[in-house]
Amino acid sequence: MSEITTPNKKKLVLVSGRAHPQLANDIAAELGIQVTETDLRTFANGEIYARYGESIRGADVFVLQSHGTPINEWIMEQLIMLDALKRASAKRVTVVAPFYPYGRQDKKGRGREPISARLMADLFKTAGANRIMSIDIHASQIQGFFDGPFDHLFGMPVLLEHFRAQLDPSTLTVVSPDMGRVRVADIWSEKLGAPLAIIHKRRDPKVHNEVTVHEIVGEVKGRVCLLVDDMIDTGRTIVKAAEALKANGAIGVVVAATHAVFSDPATEILQNPAIDSVVVTDTLPIPEAKRFPTLTILPIAPLLARAIREVFDDGSVTNLFDGAA
Repeated sequence: MSEITTPNKKKLVLVSGRAHPQLANDIAAELGIQVTETDLRTFANGEIYARYGESIRGADVFVLQSHGTPINEWIMEQLIMLDALKRASAKRVTVVAPFYPYGRQDKKGRGREPISARLMADLFKTAGANRIMSIDIHASQIQGFFDGPFDHLFGMPVLLEHFRAQLDPSTLTVVSPDMGRVRVADIWSEKLGAPLAIIHKRRDPKVHNEVTVHEIVGEVKGRVCLLVDDMIDTGRTIVKAAEALKANGAIGVVVAATHAVFSDPATEILQNPAIDSVVVTDTLPIPEAKRFPTLTILPIAPLLARAIREVFDDGSVTNLFDGAA
């Protein structure tokens, strides 16, 4: 016998941290598989332990973790899970981080500041990640921080499908909450066939989560305004934008965001009368205590499952990168 051959048995494995188990189960259901059992524990002193319930040798493993509160604990848990996979001889490991941690710290705004988004990429790589998959990262250059493939997916198709059925484009104006989101808002404007408006704001770099709205560029009077952003944290920025739109004659304000961070007191702030409704996806867990009557939550699992399947099958995920819908 001159050679040894083995059948090609590619194996897709989905494992999940403890941050958002419902999302993991939803993705698994879309893929027609089960989430692989993982023994995750936190010891009395705060140390985290991880062990997989079955062999993952030679497997194509996707490690899901949604980085909500407490974000630093969930980062450490995912890093430990990656290290366990590396030492258990997984063939390829993909970090699935729907909400990329520390994504807002993507550059130095002032001297002596960190670039924490780069640090996250380095940590994932060192821990054993071959690939990263994320949705609507705060700044596109984060893709270049990771030395390997970075699948940047867009939540826009999921949100667009909802709004096409809910809003009349003849009375709609898409609004960018700041200059940094103009390109994304412009794509929304094109997809929905609605005009674009831009809010010029000024932020004090020494005061976090505080913003002052200066002026609105574009026609919003007598229009329903769709405010689009990548995330809602405390909600203060988006409420000030909504108040400015209403003060300039908007007849309605709808807020759309991919990531519902909802740091306290976001739930109370977002129920401001200036905002008629808020639509988000479930990239992050949203407990019942943080839900309110005007909130709509759209499922992101079908998008992630599709991307995971394409990566596993060595297919193309280009159409998931451009926000096509």
